Amino acid sequence: MAGGSAVGGVPVVARGAHEGILRRQKARESAARTYARALPIVPVRARGLTIEGADGRRYLDCLSGAGTLALGHNHPVVLEAIRKVLDSGAPLHVLDLATPVKDAFITELFHTLPSGLADHARVQFCGPAGTDAVEAALKLVRAATGRTGLLAFTGAYHGMTAGALAASGDATDVRVARLPYPQDYRCPFGVGGPRGAELAARWTESVLDDPKSGVPHPAGMILEPVQGEGGVIPAPDVWMRRMREITAARSIPLIADEVQTGVGRTGAFWAVEHSGITPDVMVLSKAIGGSLPLAVVVYRDDLDVWEPGAHAGTFRGNQLAMAAGTATLSYVRENRLAERAATLGSRMLAQLRQLARELPCIGDVRGRGLMLGLELVDTETAPAPAPARIVGAGPPDGEPSEADAPPATARAPHPADPELAAAVQRECLRRGLIVELGGRDTSVVRLLPPLTITDEQATAVLDRLADAVETAARAYVDRRPRRSRPHVPDPGHRRDSHRAEYVTQHHD
Repeated sequence: MAGGSAVGGVPVVARGAHEGILRRQKARESAARTYARALPIVPVRARGLTIEGADGRRYLDCLSGAGTLALGHNHPVVLEAIRKVLDSGAPLHVLDLATPVKDAFITELFHTLPSGLADHARVQFCGPAGTDAVEAALKLVRAATGRTGLLAFTGAYHGMTAGALAASGDATDVRVARLPYPQDYRCPFGVGGPRGAELAARWTESVLDDPKSGVPHPAGMILEPVQGEGGVIPAPDVWMRRMREITAARSIPLIADEVQTGVGRTGAFWAVEHSGITPDVMVLSKAIGGSLPLAVVVYRDDLDVWEPGAHAGTFRGNQLAMAAGTATLSYVRENRLAERAATLGSRMLAQLRQLARELPCIGDVRGRGLMLGLELVDTETAPAPAPARIVGAGPPDGEPSEADAPPATARAPHPADPELAAAVQRECLRRGLIVELGGRDTSVVRLLPPLTITDEQATAVLDRLADAVETAARAYVDRRPRRSRPHVPDPGHRRDSHRAEYVTQHHD
């Protein structure tokens, strides 16, 4: 291989060769590549939170394979589980045949599921990606109900195949009715808080119950307990319970997409547990494979009406992924990493909100557990006018109530600023921090650190992120006319870069 040799079958890249690798990637790979455009690095080694590039630089990885790496890179329990399968001589490809490795994975998976589902559940192994599991779930509820329509939500992301894209709102499909997803900062009803969530629920009821809505009785409803790619928007627990009530009362199977939120990410093992609901179907992928490709659909046994072969896939029997997944699920459960994510995530969220109070370009900070997001906004453009008061939004006497008001901490939303968000991502990378962007306008900086992140590492992540936002904001406003320049604190005025570098070097 150009630029190096190989040790144990793994290429060794010489210093300086990473530019050639990146150049060849650009020349040979599809224009559809995404992460590689914003993150021009060549990873060669990784452990825990840390990635080492071919150029010798080290990075704190808060992308974590888009949430796949619950235990970070190359966790010892994952590596040991993979080695055991390799050393045992067991077959690696067995289609859907039963194996001891598969049996152990299903047993551990069922041990973690919400009790209301685990007691009466079936599992379907499908293709290895989350979008494959979404397609299988949609196919399942259509077969079980005999209906074809689907309810999904604005801002959703369920994958890249045709059906998943339709549910995500990225394709035209008359069979999918898209409903408002509640949020505070950009509430579709202009009220936010509990009242906004209630109005979103009423909208859903109206669509289902109005014979002139144009929406036939659907085969199912699919939702994310926290919209990830949609901008890190946690669903209010009360709204989740309302969706469960609405669907149950109308015999509509409820599908929870836990591809990114599952395995402790949000501070509960499964994000639906925050609200206490039991969905009819759960779509699982990413972290359940312990860093390797694996996806499953778990559903109520009375929905299991498929004929043999109704849904299949050649690579649904990935033994290495099942072994790695069993080790990951067990480690997260036994070491109470979901609880750890809740505690550390709350602390990080509070610190990010303090940063937002200092930097007006951070329009909103939100998240749950170790799934966090900062929305960058253009403060030079006036906020959009508040929507007109919605008829019926107040109490019966027409007087405003406390529930009608936006949350006390909410700001009037300025327009999203994707250019500033991209600048923040670049500044993060210069400081050795890998972050992702998301949201409707790609203006949300997302943090998805592994659940094993230490307190000291979390401090280093927040220090680098704060420096990056301050620097990007300063450079951004310096390009504007002097009369419109807001004050931006001097970057690093309260940071210790030497300490952050120490964390990178010594906490792998």
